[in-house]
Amino acid sequence: MGDEAAYRQALGLVADRLRGYFASRLNGLSQDVEDLVQETLLALHLQRGTYDNGTPVTAWVHGIARHKLVDAWRRRGRQDRLFDSFDELPEALHPAAEEASGSRHDLVQLLAQLPGAQRRSIVATKLEGLSVVDAARREGVSESAVKINVHRGLKRLALLIRGGS
Repeated sequence: MGDEAAYRQALGLVADRLRGYFASRLNGLSQDVEDLVQETLLALHLQRGTYDNGTPVTAWVHGIARHKLVDAWRRRGRQDRLFDSFDELPEALHPAAEEASGSRHDLVQLLAQLPGAQRRSIVATKLEGLSVVDAARREGVSESAVKINVHRGLKRLALLIRGGS
């Protein structure tokens, strides 16, 4: 089955990070922070089968948290600070910063090996969470170009990760 105590401890650590994440984005709406934390924890629990062991847990958690935040903003009509990440939290609210720094360094090195258009398209759509339409608008290219850049860039990243050139 699993270690229930470890699972509960992990949820507690995630909840602490989520509180900081939501608090920094809900200026003055502190009553909503705990609701969003609970909604996100429930979603994590219900969607735990969707987690891919090949991706960092924080990326998976951040994606779900961001969707919960978007839903809350849609209910309120807010759109600012939508795609800020856990990494932009103050150090005091981000206790696992050292853990992520190695992965971030690796990702930066891998992305640096891609052609600029592929790198920018991947960063915009996969890391910043922009839609293909918004990424295309920002880059001044067609939606098809963004899709092709992402596809080719991800294919190239997979090759680089496997040790190819």
